[in-house]
Amino acid sequence: MIRKGKADIMSLENKIDFAVVFSVKKANPNGDPLNENRPRVNYDGLGEVSDVCLKRKLRNRLQDMGEKIFVQSDSNREPGDNYRSLKDRFEHNSAIKAIMDEQKKSKKLNCEELAEAACKNWYDVRAFGQVFAFSNGKKKGKSSEDEGADSVSIGIRGPVSIQNAVSLMPVDIYSQQITKSVNLETNEKDPGHKGADTIGMKHRVDYGVYVAFGSINCQLAEKTGFSNKDSDQLLAALKTLFVNDESSARPSGSMKVEKVIWWKHNCRSGQYASADVHESLQVKCDGMKKPEVSFKRTFEGLEPIIFDGENI
Repeated sequence: MIRKGKADIMSLENKIDFAVVFSVKKANPNGDPLNENRPRVNYDGLGEVSDVCLKRKLRNRLQDMGEKIFVQSDSNREPGDNYRSLKDRFEHNSAIKAIMDEQKKSKKLNCEELAEAACKNWYDVRAFGQVFAFSNGKKKGKSSEDEGADSVSIGIRGPVSIQNAVSLMPVDIYSQQITKSVNLETNEKDPGHKGADTIGMKHRVDYGVYVAFGSINCQLAEKTGFSNKDSDQLLAALKTLFVNDESSARPSGSMKVEKVIWWKHNCRSGQYASADVHESLQVKCDGMKKPEVSFKRTFEGLEPIIFDGENI
């Protein structure tokens, strides 16, 4: 699935590690659907924001910045994109469709060629990877060999990996009962009766500072075609992670990127292990004051770049 033609776009040449420090004030950064949408916490009481949630926000930001995104939110689809499933978006892409039509004659698809086209077309595929597992279902009169021409099963490993964000300290969760002023549906027998749907709960984190770590692997970047320009776009998206992310659970101003730390190694494989680089970061926060970062150890030849409120 290597994107050929290095003269076109150079793949990433330096391994990158990064960290994002963000604050939450009276908001629900990531609700748990299995726990009444309460903010996620681990067994130690520390707040968590899942990697899936962070990637969703990154996809939304990158889409705002003009990048083509494959896994689009239904509420944030690109203008003119009326596809309601990933399969429809995949099969109706002009480049993908041309490859599939050409290869249907042989009744066997070239998965590597399809993967290369997908990486070239969609930023999130070449960044985070994607599993394409689509089938039209078995049709009468068709053998399993014939069916293979209509089925797609491709796995792409992306170079950008992101960990769950975890709060520095245990978070206090405040639950508030709310009521709506109108019924969702009219009660035919008693139109003035207030239904059970007019009562609900909202949960929020009063205050917390979270840290998320990530890395960009050059070997996987070469396979998907993730470039230096793509890494610059990712950095820009991390700096503005919560722009256009407002909702009832996350009012405007309640989520803020405090700092982004960016380590750029001088080689493809990296001078030091990502675990050691991440563990060197120390974040301290005194009450609701702006968090401060320091480093438990320094690495020769690897200088972190810190973007804070002044230069984000």
